[in-house]
Amino acid sequence: MSKREPGRSTARQATITRATKETRIELTLNLDGTGRVSADTGVGFFDHMLDHVGRHGLFDLTVKAKGDLQVDDHHTVEDVGICLGEAIAKAVGDKKGIRRYGFFALPMEEALAQVAVDLSGRAATVYRAKYRGSK
Repeated sequence: MSKREPGRSTARQATITRATKETRIELTLNLDGTGRVSADTGVGFFDHMLDHVGRHGLFDLTVKAKGDLQVDDHHTVEDVGICLGEAIAKAVGDKKGIRRYGFFALPMEEALAQVAVDLSGRAATVYRAKYRGSK
């Protein structure tokens, strides 16, 4: 994604709130930030990953989420993902000056993270991870 166009004064930021039977989420995103992240979802590893996404993507992200973690993490993770997608769509607006596609790969320690993004407006997620030990 490109930075704000020269002379363009519109801030590329958004705040999204979502409340369901399972979760309550407030998410604020600034695409032209500096990588400041505050993630409090109750899911430690997910908070860690959100921190990395914002820090390395150089955007500011604040996430406060309460979910039915006594049942499972998936409602919280899924609904935060929905809010993040909505915030990105709202922040980029008409997509002027934005490249539609992007790809990045990062080898870190014993893992390889790969991300491919298409800002076409058609939602899809593919997530593959193998966990060792307890979930």
